[in-house]
Amino acid sequence: MILGTYFLNYFPTWQEAYLQGLFASVSATTNAGFDITGSSLIPFAQDYFVQFINIILLTLGAIGFPVLIEVKDYLTSKKLNKRHFTLYTQLTTVTFFALMLFGTIVILLFEANHFFADKSWHESFFYAFFQSSTTRNGGLATMDVSEFTVPTLLAICFLMFIGASPSSVGGGIRTTTFAVIVLLIFSFSKGQKNIKVFRREIHEEDIIKSVVVCFLAILICFISLVILTQTEPFSLMELLFEVCSAFGTTGLSMGITPELSMIGKIVIISLMFIGRIGILSFIFIFHKETQELSYHYPKERIIVG
Repeated sequence: MILGTYFLNYFPTWQEAYLQGLFASVSATTNAGFDITGSSLIPFAQDYFVQFINIILLTLGAIGFPVLIEVKDYLTSKKLNKRHFTLYTQLTTVTFFALMLFGTIVILLFEANHFFADKSWHESFFYAFFQSSTTRNGGLATMDVSEFTVPTLLAICFLMFIGASPSSVGGGIRTTTFAVIVLLIFSFSKGQKNIKVFRREIHEEDIIKSVVVCFLAILICFISLVILTQTEPFSLMELLFEVCSAFGTTGLSMGITPELSMIGKIVIISLMFIGRIGILSFIFIFHKETQELSYHYPKERIIVG
């Protein structure tokens, strides 16, 4: 309703305005990234209201339904002593918005003397803020991302690889996986065997899952990239961007998607499928029920690192 009413300023009839508003809102909330304007949100590159509404919708879709449910319960609970958030929600929310802030700052810094050289401060900020938000699986764009420099494209690839939060409409390794990996490195560097955060300890099984997911995701993307370098005539940067975008189910592209070969398209489709259902779910497709062994071998230490 908000976008449809606002689009009355852009489209000749109210029917078209509300159709555009309905399609745009569904596309943003589900992080689909589709549009019926033919040019994504580039026509609204100077319209900060449309961009802000889309950022809110992208965030609601990508932050995860468990977080939204907990926020709703928090706001509607009449008992103050029962108002609290789980470790999952706290970790997910902090990581999600920290990555959004990180992406905005990095894009602003990397493009200050390039794409943003002739832009005003508010234009630069909204370009960076929106691109940072849409890399979390939105797929919408207010500009041609191929105009960015290589360092910025690499940063966007990093954000797309991480993707959205678990139990959301997005893909990637998920924000909690990335957060656990970072906390694991930080805890290990301090000589701690357990990960402590927000006055809680993360379960060892979740730590192992995070490491497995991250490693397999890197391996799958690397193998896909190697295959594409053999079948496609494009640069390594273009192919890497395509791989990360597919795995994160983001939908952003540097314009090479229609020109991919049949093998290339199959690789991209496979990445989108794996990224969307999640690494663990993909593994469990081939998982067979195992029986617990009734014996153990002696444990022995090895040299690592």
